[in-house]
Amino acid sequence: MNYDMTEGSITKNLLKFAFPLMIGNLLQQLYNIADTLIVGRYLGENALAAVGSSYTLMVFLTSILLGLCMGSGAFFSMQFGSRNFERLKNGFFLSFVLIGGITLVLNGIVYLGMDAILWFLRVPKQVLGLMQEYLWYIFLGLSATFLYNYFASLLRAIGNSVVPLCFLGISAVINIGLDLLFILVFAWGVKGAAVATVLAQYFSGVGMVIYYWKKCPLLRVERKHCYWDGRVVKEIAGLSVLTCMQQSIMNFGILMVQGLVNSFGSVVMAGFAAAVKIDSFAYSPVQDFGNAFSTYVAQNFGAGKRERIEQGMKGAVLAVLGFCLVISCLVCGFARPLMEIFIDASRTDIVEAGVGYLRIEATFYVGIGLLFLLYGYYRAVRKPGMSVILTIISLGTRVVLAYMLSGISWIGVRGIWAAVPIGWGLADLVGVWYFWKSRKKSGEKIG
Repeated sequence: MNYDMTEGSITKNLLKFAFPLMIGNLLQQLYNIADTLIVGRYLGENALAAVGSSYTLMVFLTSILLGLCMGSGAFFSMQFGSRNFERLKNGFFLSFVLIGGITLVLNGIVYLGMDAILWFLRVPKQVLGLMQEYLWYIFLGLSATFLYNYFASLLRAIGNSVVPLCFLGISAVINIGLDLLFILVFAWGVKGAAVATVLAQYFSGVGMVIYYWKKCPLLRVERKHCYWDGRVVKEIAGLSVLTCMQQSIMNFGILMVQGLVNSFGSVVMAGFAAAVKIDSFAYSPVQDFGNAFSTYVAQNFGAGKRERIEQGMKGAVLAVLGFCLVISCLVCGFARPLMEIFIDASRTDIVEAGVGYLRIEATFYVGIGLLFLLYGYYRAVRKPGMSVILTIISLGTRVVLAYMLSGISWIGVRGIWAAVPIGWGLADLVGVWYFWKSRKKSGEKIG
């Protein structure tokens, strides 16, 4: 089902579009949780540390492709809002070729540079072999990740968030089933977890391509759309490159923090690996609500309906604040039982490391919820550079403080955890300040 968010009830359309996105991301987190749960329970501490550190690396690599796809999606939304379907199809062709080429180059780089990557992440010797084995197989899924996210961005741009959800749901079930088969029955170890994830990714990626071709004749690219238009490329690049920078800078900062976490040994690595999955699962709905809000703003921006953008902004902020307060209370209150889902309760050292992380992060989920809205808004109104600035502030603060605070003996690893919400807060202050400044300067309600 497609939603035209330039007409009708703002709240109803926004929530209807956002809900499948939220469920979809929760299912995607299930991919990673399944690996963590099964690996942590059946393959041990070192295997969990290897898969957890690999997850952070894969999030960084995926963020490059996701950022490019999200930027293209913003372009698609604007063309859909203005009903310029010919320009949309030409942009689809051009961005597909460019991002597809980048995916192939990136895949080659990570295989050639695998040893350098493992050195950069400061992986302990007892984990190194397992992580190398896992990465060798998981890197095969980058092309599938591109296909899924690209076609999902296209469908979401026209208001269809249900179909990507369906493919993701089936893929999550496949992933969990193959995890159990490859790890418990075939005894493939970490290789089994990686192969299960890659096969599930190809199901969703190829499935989205087939759906697009069979069910979306209005969006189908024909030969007449396959030509070079420098103006379209420039506009897509302006949105995609900066969105990619925002996503990759954010996750590169996280990757640097992962290297610092690894220096504290396999116990902290394992605790962090499990806690991050819980953390990501908890706040992923507000991340997707921010992406849904971005599509809403982009469609209305393309249609020139600025009053609807302001009305939507007010409702979105209230919704995010309410959700974050509830989820913060739940994660803080149930941090220990949540950790014990992944880690045997007898491993109190690993459990405590994860609980310490969760209680600090969860207390400040409001900060990241507001930040996701700001990212979405600036991307949709053709100011993706502001999203990059906010990301640099957030992650720059996080990385610098993490290294500074963790070096103080009586603070230690807790300094890494505390640096995160401080970064969120500073970025929020700058983002809100710029919003009100530009609003006042333009003399308009929005922008």
